[in-house]
This record gives sequence, structure tokens and C-alpha cells, in this order.
Amino acid sequence: MKTPVSKNEKLTVTVEDLTYEGMGVAKVDDYPLFIAGALPGEEIEAIVVKARKNFAFARALKWFSKSPDRVEDDAQQDGVTPLGHLKYAAQLKFKQNQIQQLLKKAHLDEQIKVLSTLGMKNPIHYRNKAQVPVRKINGQLEVGFYRKGSHHFVPMKDFTIQDQRIDEILQSTLVILNKYDLSAYDEQTQRGLIRHLMVRRGYYSHEAMVVIVTNGKSFPHGDKIANEIIESMPDVKSVIQNVNNRNTNVILGNQDIVLAGASTITDTLNGLRFKISAHSFYQVNPQQTEVLYNEAIKQAGLTGNETVIDAYCGIGTISLSLAEHARKVYGVEIVPEAIADAKENAQLNHIDNVDFEVGNAEEWMAKWESQGINPDVIMVDPPRKGLTNSLIHSAAAMNPKKIVYVSCNPATLVRDIQQFMDEGYHVSQPIQPVDQFPMTQHVESITVMTRS
Repeated sequence: MKTPVSKNEKLTVTVEDLTYEGMGVAKVDDYPLFIAGALPGEEIEAIVVKARKNFAFARALKWFSKSPDRVEDDAQQDGVTPLGHLKYAAQLKFKQNQIQQLLKKAHLDEQIKVLSTLGMKNPIHYRNKAQVPVRKINGQLEVGFYRKGSHHFVPMKDFTIQDQRIDEILQSTLVILNKYDLSAYDEQTQRGLIRHLMVRRGYYSHEAMVVIVTNGKSFPHGDKIANEIIESMPDVKSVIQNVNNRNTNVILGNQDIVLAGASTITDTLNGLRFKISAHSFYQVNPQQTEVLYNEAIKQAGLTGNETVIDAYCGIGTISLSLAEHARKVYGVEIVPEAIADAKENAQLNHIDNVDFEVGNAEEWMAKWESQGINPDVIMVDPPRKGLTNSLIHSAAAMNPKKIVYVSCNPATLVRDIQQFMDEGYHVSQPIQPVDQFPMTQHVESITVMTRS
């Protein structure tokens, strides 16, 4: 079958829409053309780079007209911020619209409304964690990123969405590493020493951790390097070597060696203290996490007398925030290290009305039910793939008054809402989107369901 466009063809098109990934969509005889960096309403000349049976990808060559929502600031378009070219108010609207469009497709838009997205006052420099590849460029170790869909490494000193102090720590660490003429990892040959640098920084505590990921255990001058890092940057409280000698795109290996300072740093969230290790799952935008959790707790309508189950509790960030508003909280998580952290965080904050269990949420729900535990509220905060059918069934079987669904993926949220409806629940108030990751296409949201 012949497609309406072919590779290397130049076309003048008007952009009609944005995909959920933030790419512009133009159409040629109803055949979609996806164009990175293009915005609705813009007339552009584009060149086709890939033509498939049902759609094509194109690159913008020149603009004949530009959207009033376009940002012309080059610093915001650094290759790692997919929506950096879109004004922030328009980004918030785009995120609300993503959820609305999916509800429309499922014929639920009449009965379920979506509120305006809760955004940030200052939507840049918010990330409290950086994980960046290290490569050798002109004899010097550099950090940067890989251009989307390629193995082309782009060195970079200033990441728009990263805490600026993290950028400074990365550059200062590179200066120290470069004094020792160390090799950088090469994906092709799987040789070379330094693979990645990871920096975590407490938003409130300002304590920082530097993790140097090495290809193997041997790290010449490692102790000396770590001491220099801590001496030159007093806010760095922990320097860790992480050993990862597997041929994988997973950044961290399983072995950590503390080279200098402590094995963890601490930060606060909603006034609670949390210990953060190299491997801890900790929200990367603590300012918006507080907005998200406080909104979820408010929508749960807790009075202090309720029993709450927190499925997917992680290191206990939501459970411990819920604890002061509930009589009893039960948290469950499949990752044993996360539960160990959660128990430690409960002790750290002197919270004793929370029980944490390792395992599968469905199995624990069945166990708790057999022990006569009747939750008033079940809170779920699943990964992007959403909930399993069995979890939805188990949650509904416990017959809570409310299910509060914190979602990071609108597509799986809408799918799961339909299943909860089959189990006799309905969405009882408008969905509240929250912008956890400004400048990117991701959207978090809170949905409350009650028994029909």
C-alpha cells in the first residue's frame, strides 16, 4: 500500500493537535504526520524522516506562522524537556486535556469532569535527583544525555528541570575525577570505568549525596576522590561507589560501597523526616509531592477515626503522611528494601499507628480481610502500568467507602476506572490533575471512587 507521503519529501502543513507525548500532529489526507517541537495552529515546512503504513515522522524545517503559546527561550529546549517550547499555562491545559480526551474515548466524559491542573509557581529546577551518563569527550569526562531515539551523546552543564545546586555538584565532581585520568565506560566494548554519576539532594535539608557508578569493583584513587569531594563541597554528606558491571541499561548495580561520609541523607516531606539511600525510591519533585499528597488526603475525607490501606506504599511517604489523619494505616509494597526503609522512617518520626508488610497487595488484602480488618479508605498509587484486574477485584471485595487512586498514567487510570465501575464503584467527584513533572508530558492525578 502506498502512503500519502514518502521519506525526504518536503511538505507545508498546519499543525492541528498534540500527541500525549507532546509532538505536533498534522494530517495529509487523514494520514497523521508527527512533528517534534511543533505546536497546534502553526504553519510549517517539514521534511518526512520516516514513513510507516499508518503514520509518519517529520522534522520541522521552517515556520511560516508560530503559536502564541510558543516559548522562544533556547535554555528551556535542552533536549531533555519535551514540552520546553510550550508556555507553562498551555502545558497545564495540555495535561488536563490528556485526561479529558481519554475519558471521551471511553464515553465517560459526560459523567466524569476534570479540574484544571495544579501547577508550580516556578516550574524549573525542581528535580532533586540526577542520573547522568559519563562519557569521555576530547580527553575529558563529561556528563550529558543521549538524544532521543539515538546513541548520540550530548554533553551538558545546565539541565533546565534539575536543582541548580545538583548541576554545580556534578561539574565539581567531574573536575576532581578528571585530575586522575580515569576512563569512561563504552557501551560498544563494555570497557572503561565510570558509567554514570548520580546526585541526590534534599530540597529542605540541602544535604547531598554523590554516587559514582563504576564498571567493576576496582576504583583507583576512589577514597582520595571521595575525600576531595567532601572537602570541597561541605553540603555533600555521602559519597558512594555503586558497582555495575552488567551489560544493561539499568543505571545502578546491586553493590554499594560507602567511600566517605554516611550511607544515607535525610530530607523532609510534609514535615516528616525521611532517610534516603542511593537506591531509595523518593519523589523527585518534593514541592509538588506535598501538593499531591495533601490533595489526596483531603479528598479521602479523613476525620481521624478511619482505617486506611495504602497499596504500593514504597518507603512510606503517603502512609506516614496519612497516619496523623487516620486511626490506623496498613501499607504494603512488593520491594523488601522499600519496606525496610518505610519501617525505619516510621521509627524516625515516632509514628506507631502504621503497619508495613512486604508482598503482593492482593494477597495482603485477602489476609487483612480474613483478620476482620475493614478499611474505610483504600489508597492506590501504582506504577505506569496501572492496577491488575485481581487488585481491583480484591480492593472492591473489601468494600471500602472510598477508593482514592493516585495515577501517573491517564491511559491506565481510565482503563482501571471502567473496571471499578464493573465492581460497583463510580467516580464521585471531578478528577484533579497535578503537575509533578513540569516541562515533560507526564501528568499525575487524583480520582475518588465510592460505592454506587
